[in-house]
Amino acid sequence: MTLNLCVLTPNRIVWDSEVKEIILATNSGLIGVLPNHAPIATAVDIGILRIRLNNQWLTMALMGGFARIGNNEITVLVNEAEKGSDIDRQEAQQTLEIAEANLSKAQGKRQTIEANLALRRARTRVEAINFGTS
Repeated sequence: MTLNLCVLTPNRIVWDSEVKEIILATNSGLIGVLPNHAPIATAVDIGILRIRLNNQWLTMALMGGFARIGNNEITVLVNEAEKGSDIDRQEAQQTLEIAEANLSKAQGKRQTIEANLALRRARTRVEAINFGTS
């Protein structure tokens, strides 16, 4: 038995196919979804979506949004999504270093919040590349 996973951003369909299982980062922690999962709607955090196709795991960096799960269908609506395999390792690492430097230079509450968000997004992209390569 499989699940139909659809990951959407405002600009495009990032993923639309059957999967065996997912692990989704929500605002209240990670949730695993297998076929016949109870119906839920949840906020999606900045984090990694892990997708299992047969015996292979893929990753996707998600930048916050919402998910609806029910009837073996998962719809994830996010601000941005990027497959781990599509992320340029060198560019992602440089972005992470810049985000870390910007956080250390941030002044005031607004700059600190924005720098923290940029750092979380950059870390998520690097994690999506590095998942399973330890």
